[in-house]
Amino acid sequence: MSFASLGLSAPLLKAVAEQGYDTPSPIQSQAIPAVLEGKDVMAAAQTGTGKTAGFTLPILHRLSQGDRPRAGSQIPVRALILTPTRELAAQVGESVATYGKHLPLKSAVVFGGVKINPQIATLRQGVDILVATPGRLLDLYQQKVVRFDKLEVLVLDEADRMLDMGFIHDIRKILAVLPKQRQNLLFSATFSNDIRNLAKGLVNDPVEISVTPRNAAAATVKQWVHPVDKSRKPALLSHLIQTHQWQQVLVFTRTKHGANRLTKYLEGQGIEAAAIHGNKSQNARTKALADFKSGGVRALIATDIAARGLDIDQLPQVVNFELPNVAEDYVHRIGRTGRAGASGQAVSLVSLDEKKELAGIERLISQRLNSEAVAGFEPTPGGGPKVDENEGRQPRGGQRRGDGGQRRGNGGGRGNSAGGRGNGGGRGGDSRRSEGRGASSGQGGSQDDNRGNRIDSGNRGNRNGDAPAQRRQRSRGGQRRSGGGTPNGNV
Repeated sequence: MSFASLGLSAPLLKAVAEQGYDTPSPIQSQAIPAVLEGKDVMAAAQTGTGKTAGFTLPILHRLSQGDRPRAGSQIPVRALILTPTRELAAQVGESVATYGKHLPLKSAVVFGGVKINPQIATLRQGVDILVATPGRLLDLYQQKVVRFDKLEVLVLDEADRMLDMGFIHDIRKILAVLPKQRQNLLFSATFSNDIRNLAKGLVNDPVEISVTPRNAAAATVKQWVHPVDKSRKPALLSHLIQTHQWQQVLVFTRTKHGANRLTKYLEGQGIEAAAIHGNKSQNARTKALADFKSGGVRALIATDIAARGLDIDQLPQVVNFELPNVAEDYVHRIGRTGRAGASGQAVSLVSLDEKKELAGIERLISQRLNSEAVAGFEPTPGGGPKVDENEGRQPRGGQRRGDGGQRRGNGGGRGNSAGGRGNGGGRGGDSRRSEGRGASSGQGGSQDDNRGNRIDSGNRGNRNGDAPAQRRQRSRGGQRRSGGGTPNGNV
């Protein structure tokens, strides 16, 4: 089967050929005809199988064949593609521009983390196809920059990830302002029960396509495990990169702080590394990805926000520095390699405390992963020394509570005790609560401060809200504690 046999127009076939493709993938051969016929589609295919072209090509064909409506001098949005992450939005937008280069259609990509004014200027000129993340799209709609009264096609790409990231409320708000008569396409690596529930009120008599087993890993990816003590994972990763001379490796961590710390370690070992995660500005994320693709960075350290949005040609290596908490994310992580039929490798560094996560992954993929100990890095029976997850981390809520306690002490002679409670109670509370406790001693503080104070005093007698009996005893004798109170300050 060729792309020409699918009924695509000559300009699209020319663009596809320029990218070096001549035979459609299984998801493309099934999805493209269904979309061209105007049917709603639910398509499940593992990442890297070409599902993005499975909806962009037929959408471009349909829009180019029909009349192009105008609202005054502005072109209304005719196709809307929603994605969960900025990186995925950029990737889809690039596909639309690449395949539509020989068509008289305009497209745009909008997402948060960058200035909104250039996006507003682009949309005011009118676009046929809009790729967007939900939050930024709602901002633009509320500013009346974008309109959907002429919308013909809606695509939810990686819909399961959007639900995982908490976008369901934004999605429902967007659906509420779209025309009832439209074509709906759901493309995703997996379809959970939550996705099927969402689809019930979205798609009409859909064509359901599934070209791979649910939650399956690509057969072209070699997977294995290196058991290692948690404290020795950074050293093992550095050893693997240098010993095997990996020039391009994508490394996944669980947390943003962990990504930053690992990046700093690798750089100290002479390995060019960069981190990409939600706390990075969009410009920093874009630069890190560009440097990685160009070879300026050997190791890109990412959190799961990047697991669905990175499209890197011929990426050879993926490393799970830490196993994900959700087993399905393992499939998406390793799906960054072995794409479009190419081979790839995925290695996981597994410590003793990750046995439960490893077992969950093996159940999900119905496969036992080979375990290979690396000489010099064999795990010790007890799992090695403990790792301080907060090492090098800037103090947050706990430190502010201590400061607040000290300010309170200045007014009432209880600085050492209160400050001690603050420093010892590092619970990650936000600044509103901690500042509330600090301001309360001076009878000052803003409304937010006092609200934070009420929240704490209502929950814990031993924090800022002492028991009434203790306050009376303290006022009589100036004593901080009395026999009438319990050690925790409760009655």
